[in-house]
Amino acid sequence: MIEVRWHGRGGQGAVTSVELFALAAIEEGKYAQGFPSFGPERRGAPVAAFNRIDDHHIKVRSGVYTPDIVVVLDESLIGLVNVADGLKPEGILLVNTAKSAKEVAEITKFKGKIATVDATSIAWKELGVPITNTTMLGALLKVLGKVKLDSAKGPVEHRFGRIAGKNLTAMKRAYDEVKIN
Repeated sequence: MIEVRWHGRGGQGAVTSVELFALAAIEEGKYAQGFPSFGPERRGAPVAAFNRIDDHHIKVRSGVYTPDIVVVLDESLIGLVNVADGLKPEGILLVNTAKSAKEVAEITKFKGKIATVDATSIAWKELGVPITNTTMLGALLKVLGKVKLDSAKGPVEHRFGRIAGKNLTAMKRAYDEVKIN
């Protein structure tokens, strides 16, 4: 089973990303869970959301405490939230940043694998807004390698309708541009 924790701010699309990732996994015949964890937060407040995917029925119904991968939608959360908390030593920290993996490692003190992508720049160019949910989904699909990029196409089209094409382009760019140390 693969467990993923997403960190974002309210309004950035972390919950949408979780939903789209789960639907892409289900599209491939996998089992998936996707759920948020937040209370009365407002737009801009830190939020977390979670995924589990597996080839077998998932019986676990608790939170994700030791994720295999952590996705950070907004690098300003680093330092505000311990984004690497509980991340398995062999896990992957995927961060939306223009910084290098070495710089991220120095800031987070995470000694494992770090992947970076400038999802904000991609989102501005392709979508015209700094909302990085589908962009970071593309990066996650590449880094994780457990769900195909094409499997996310249907869920993205269903969710975004007439603007799905722009989201798919942003997703593909992040898939192609993510750097893994």
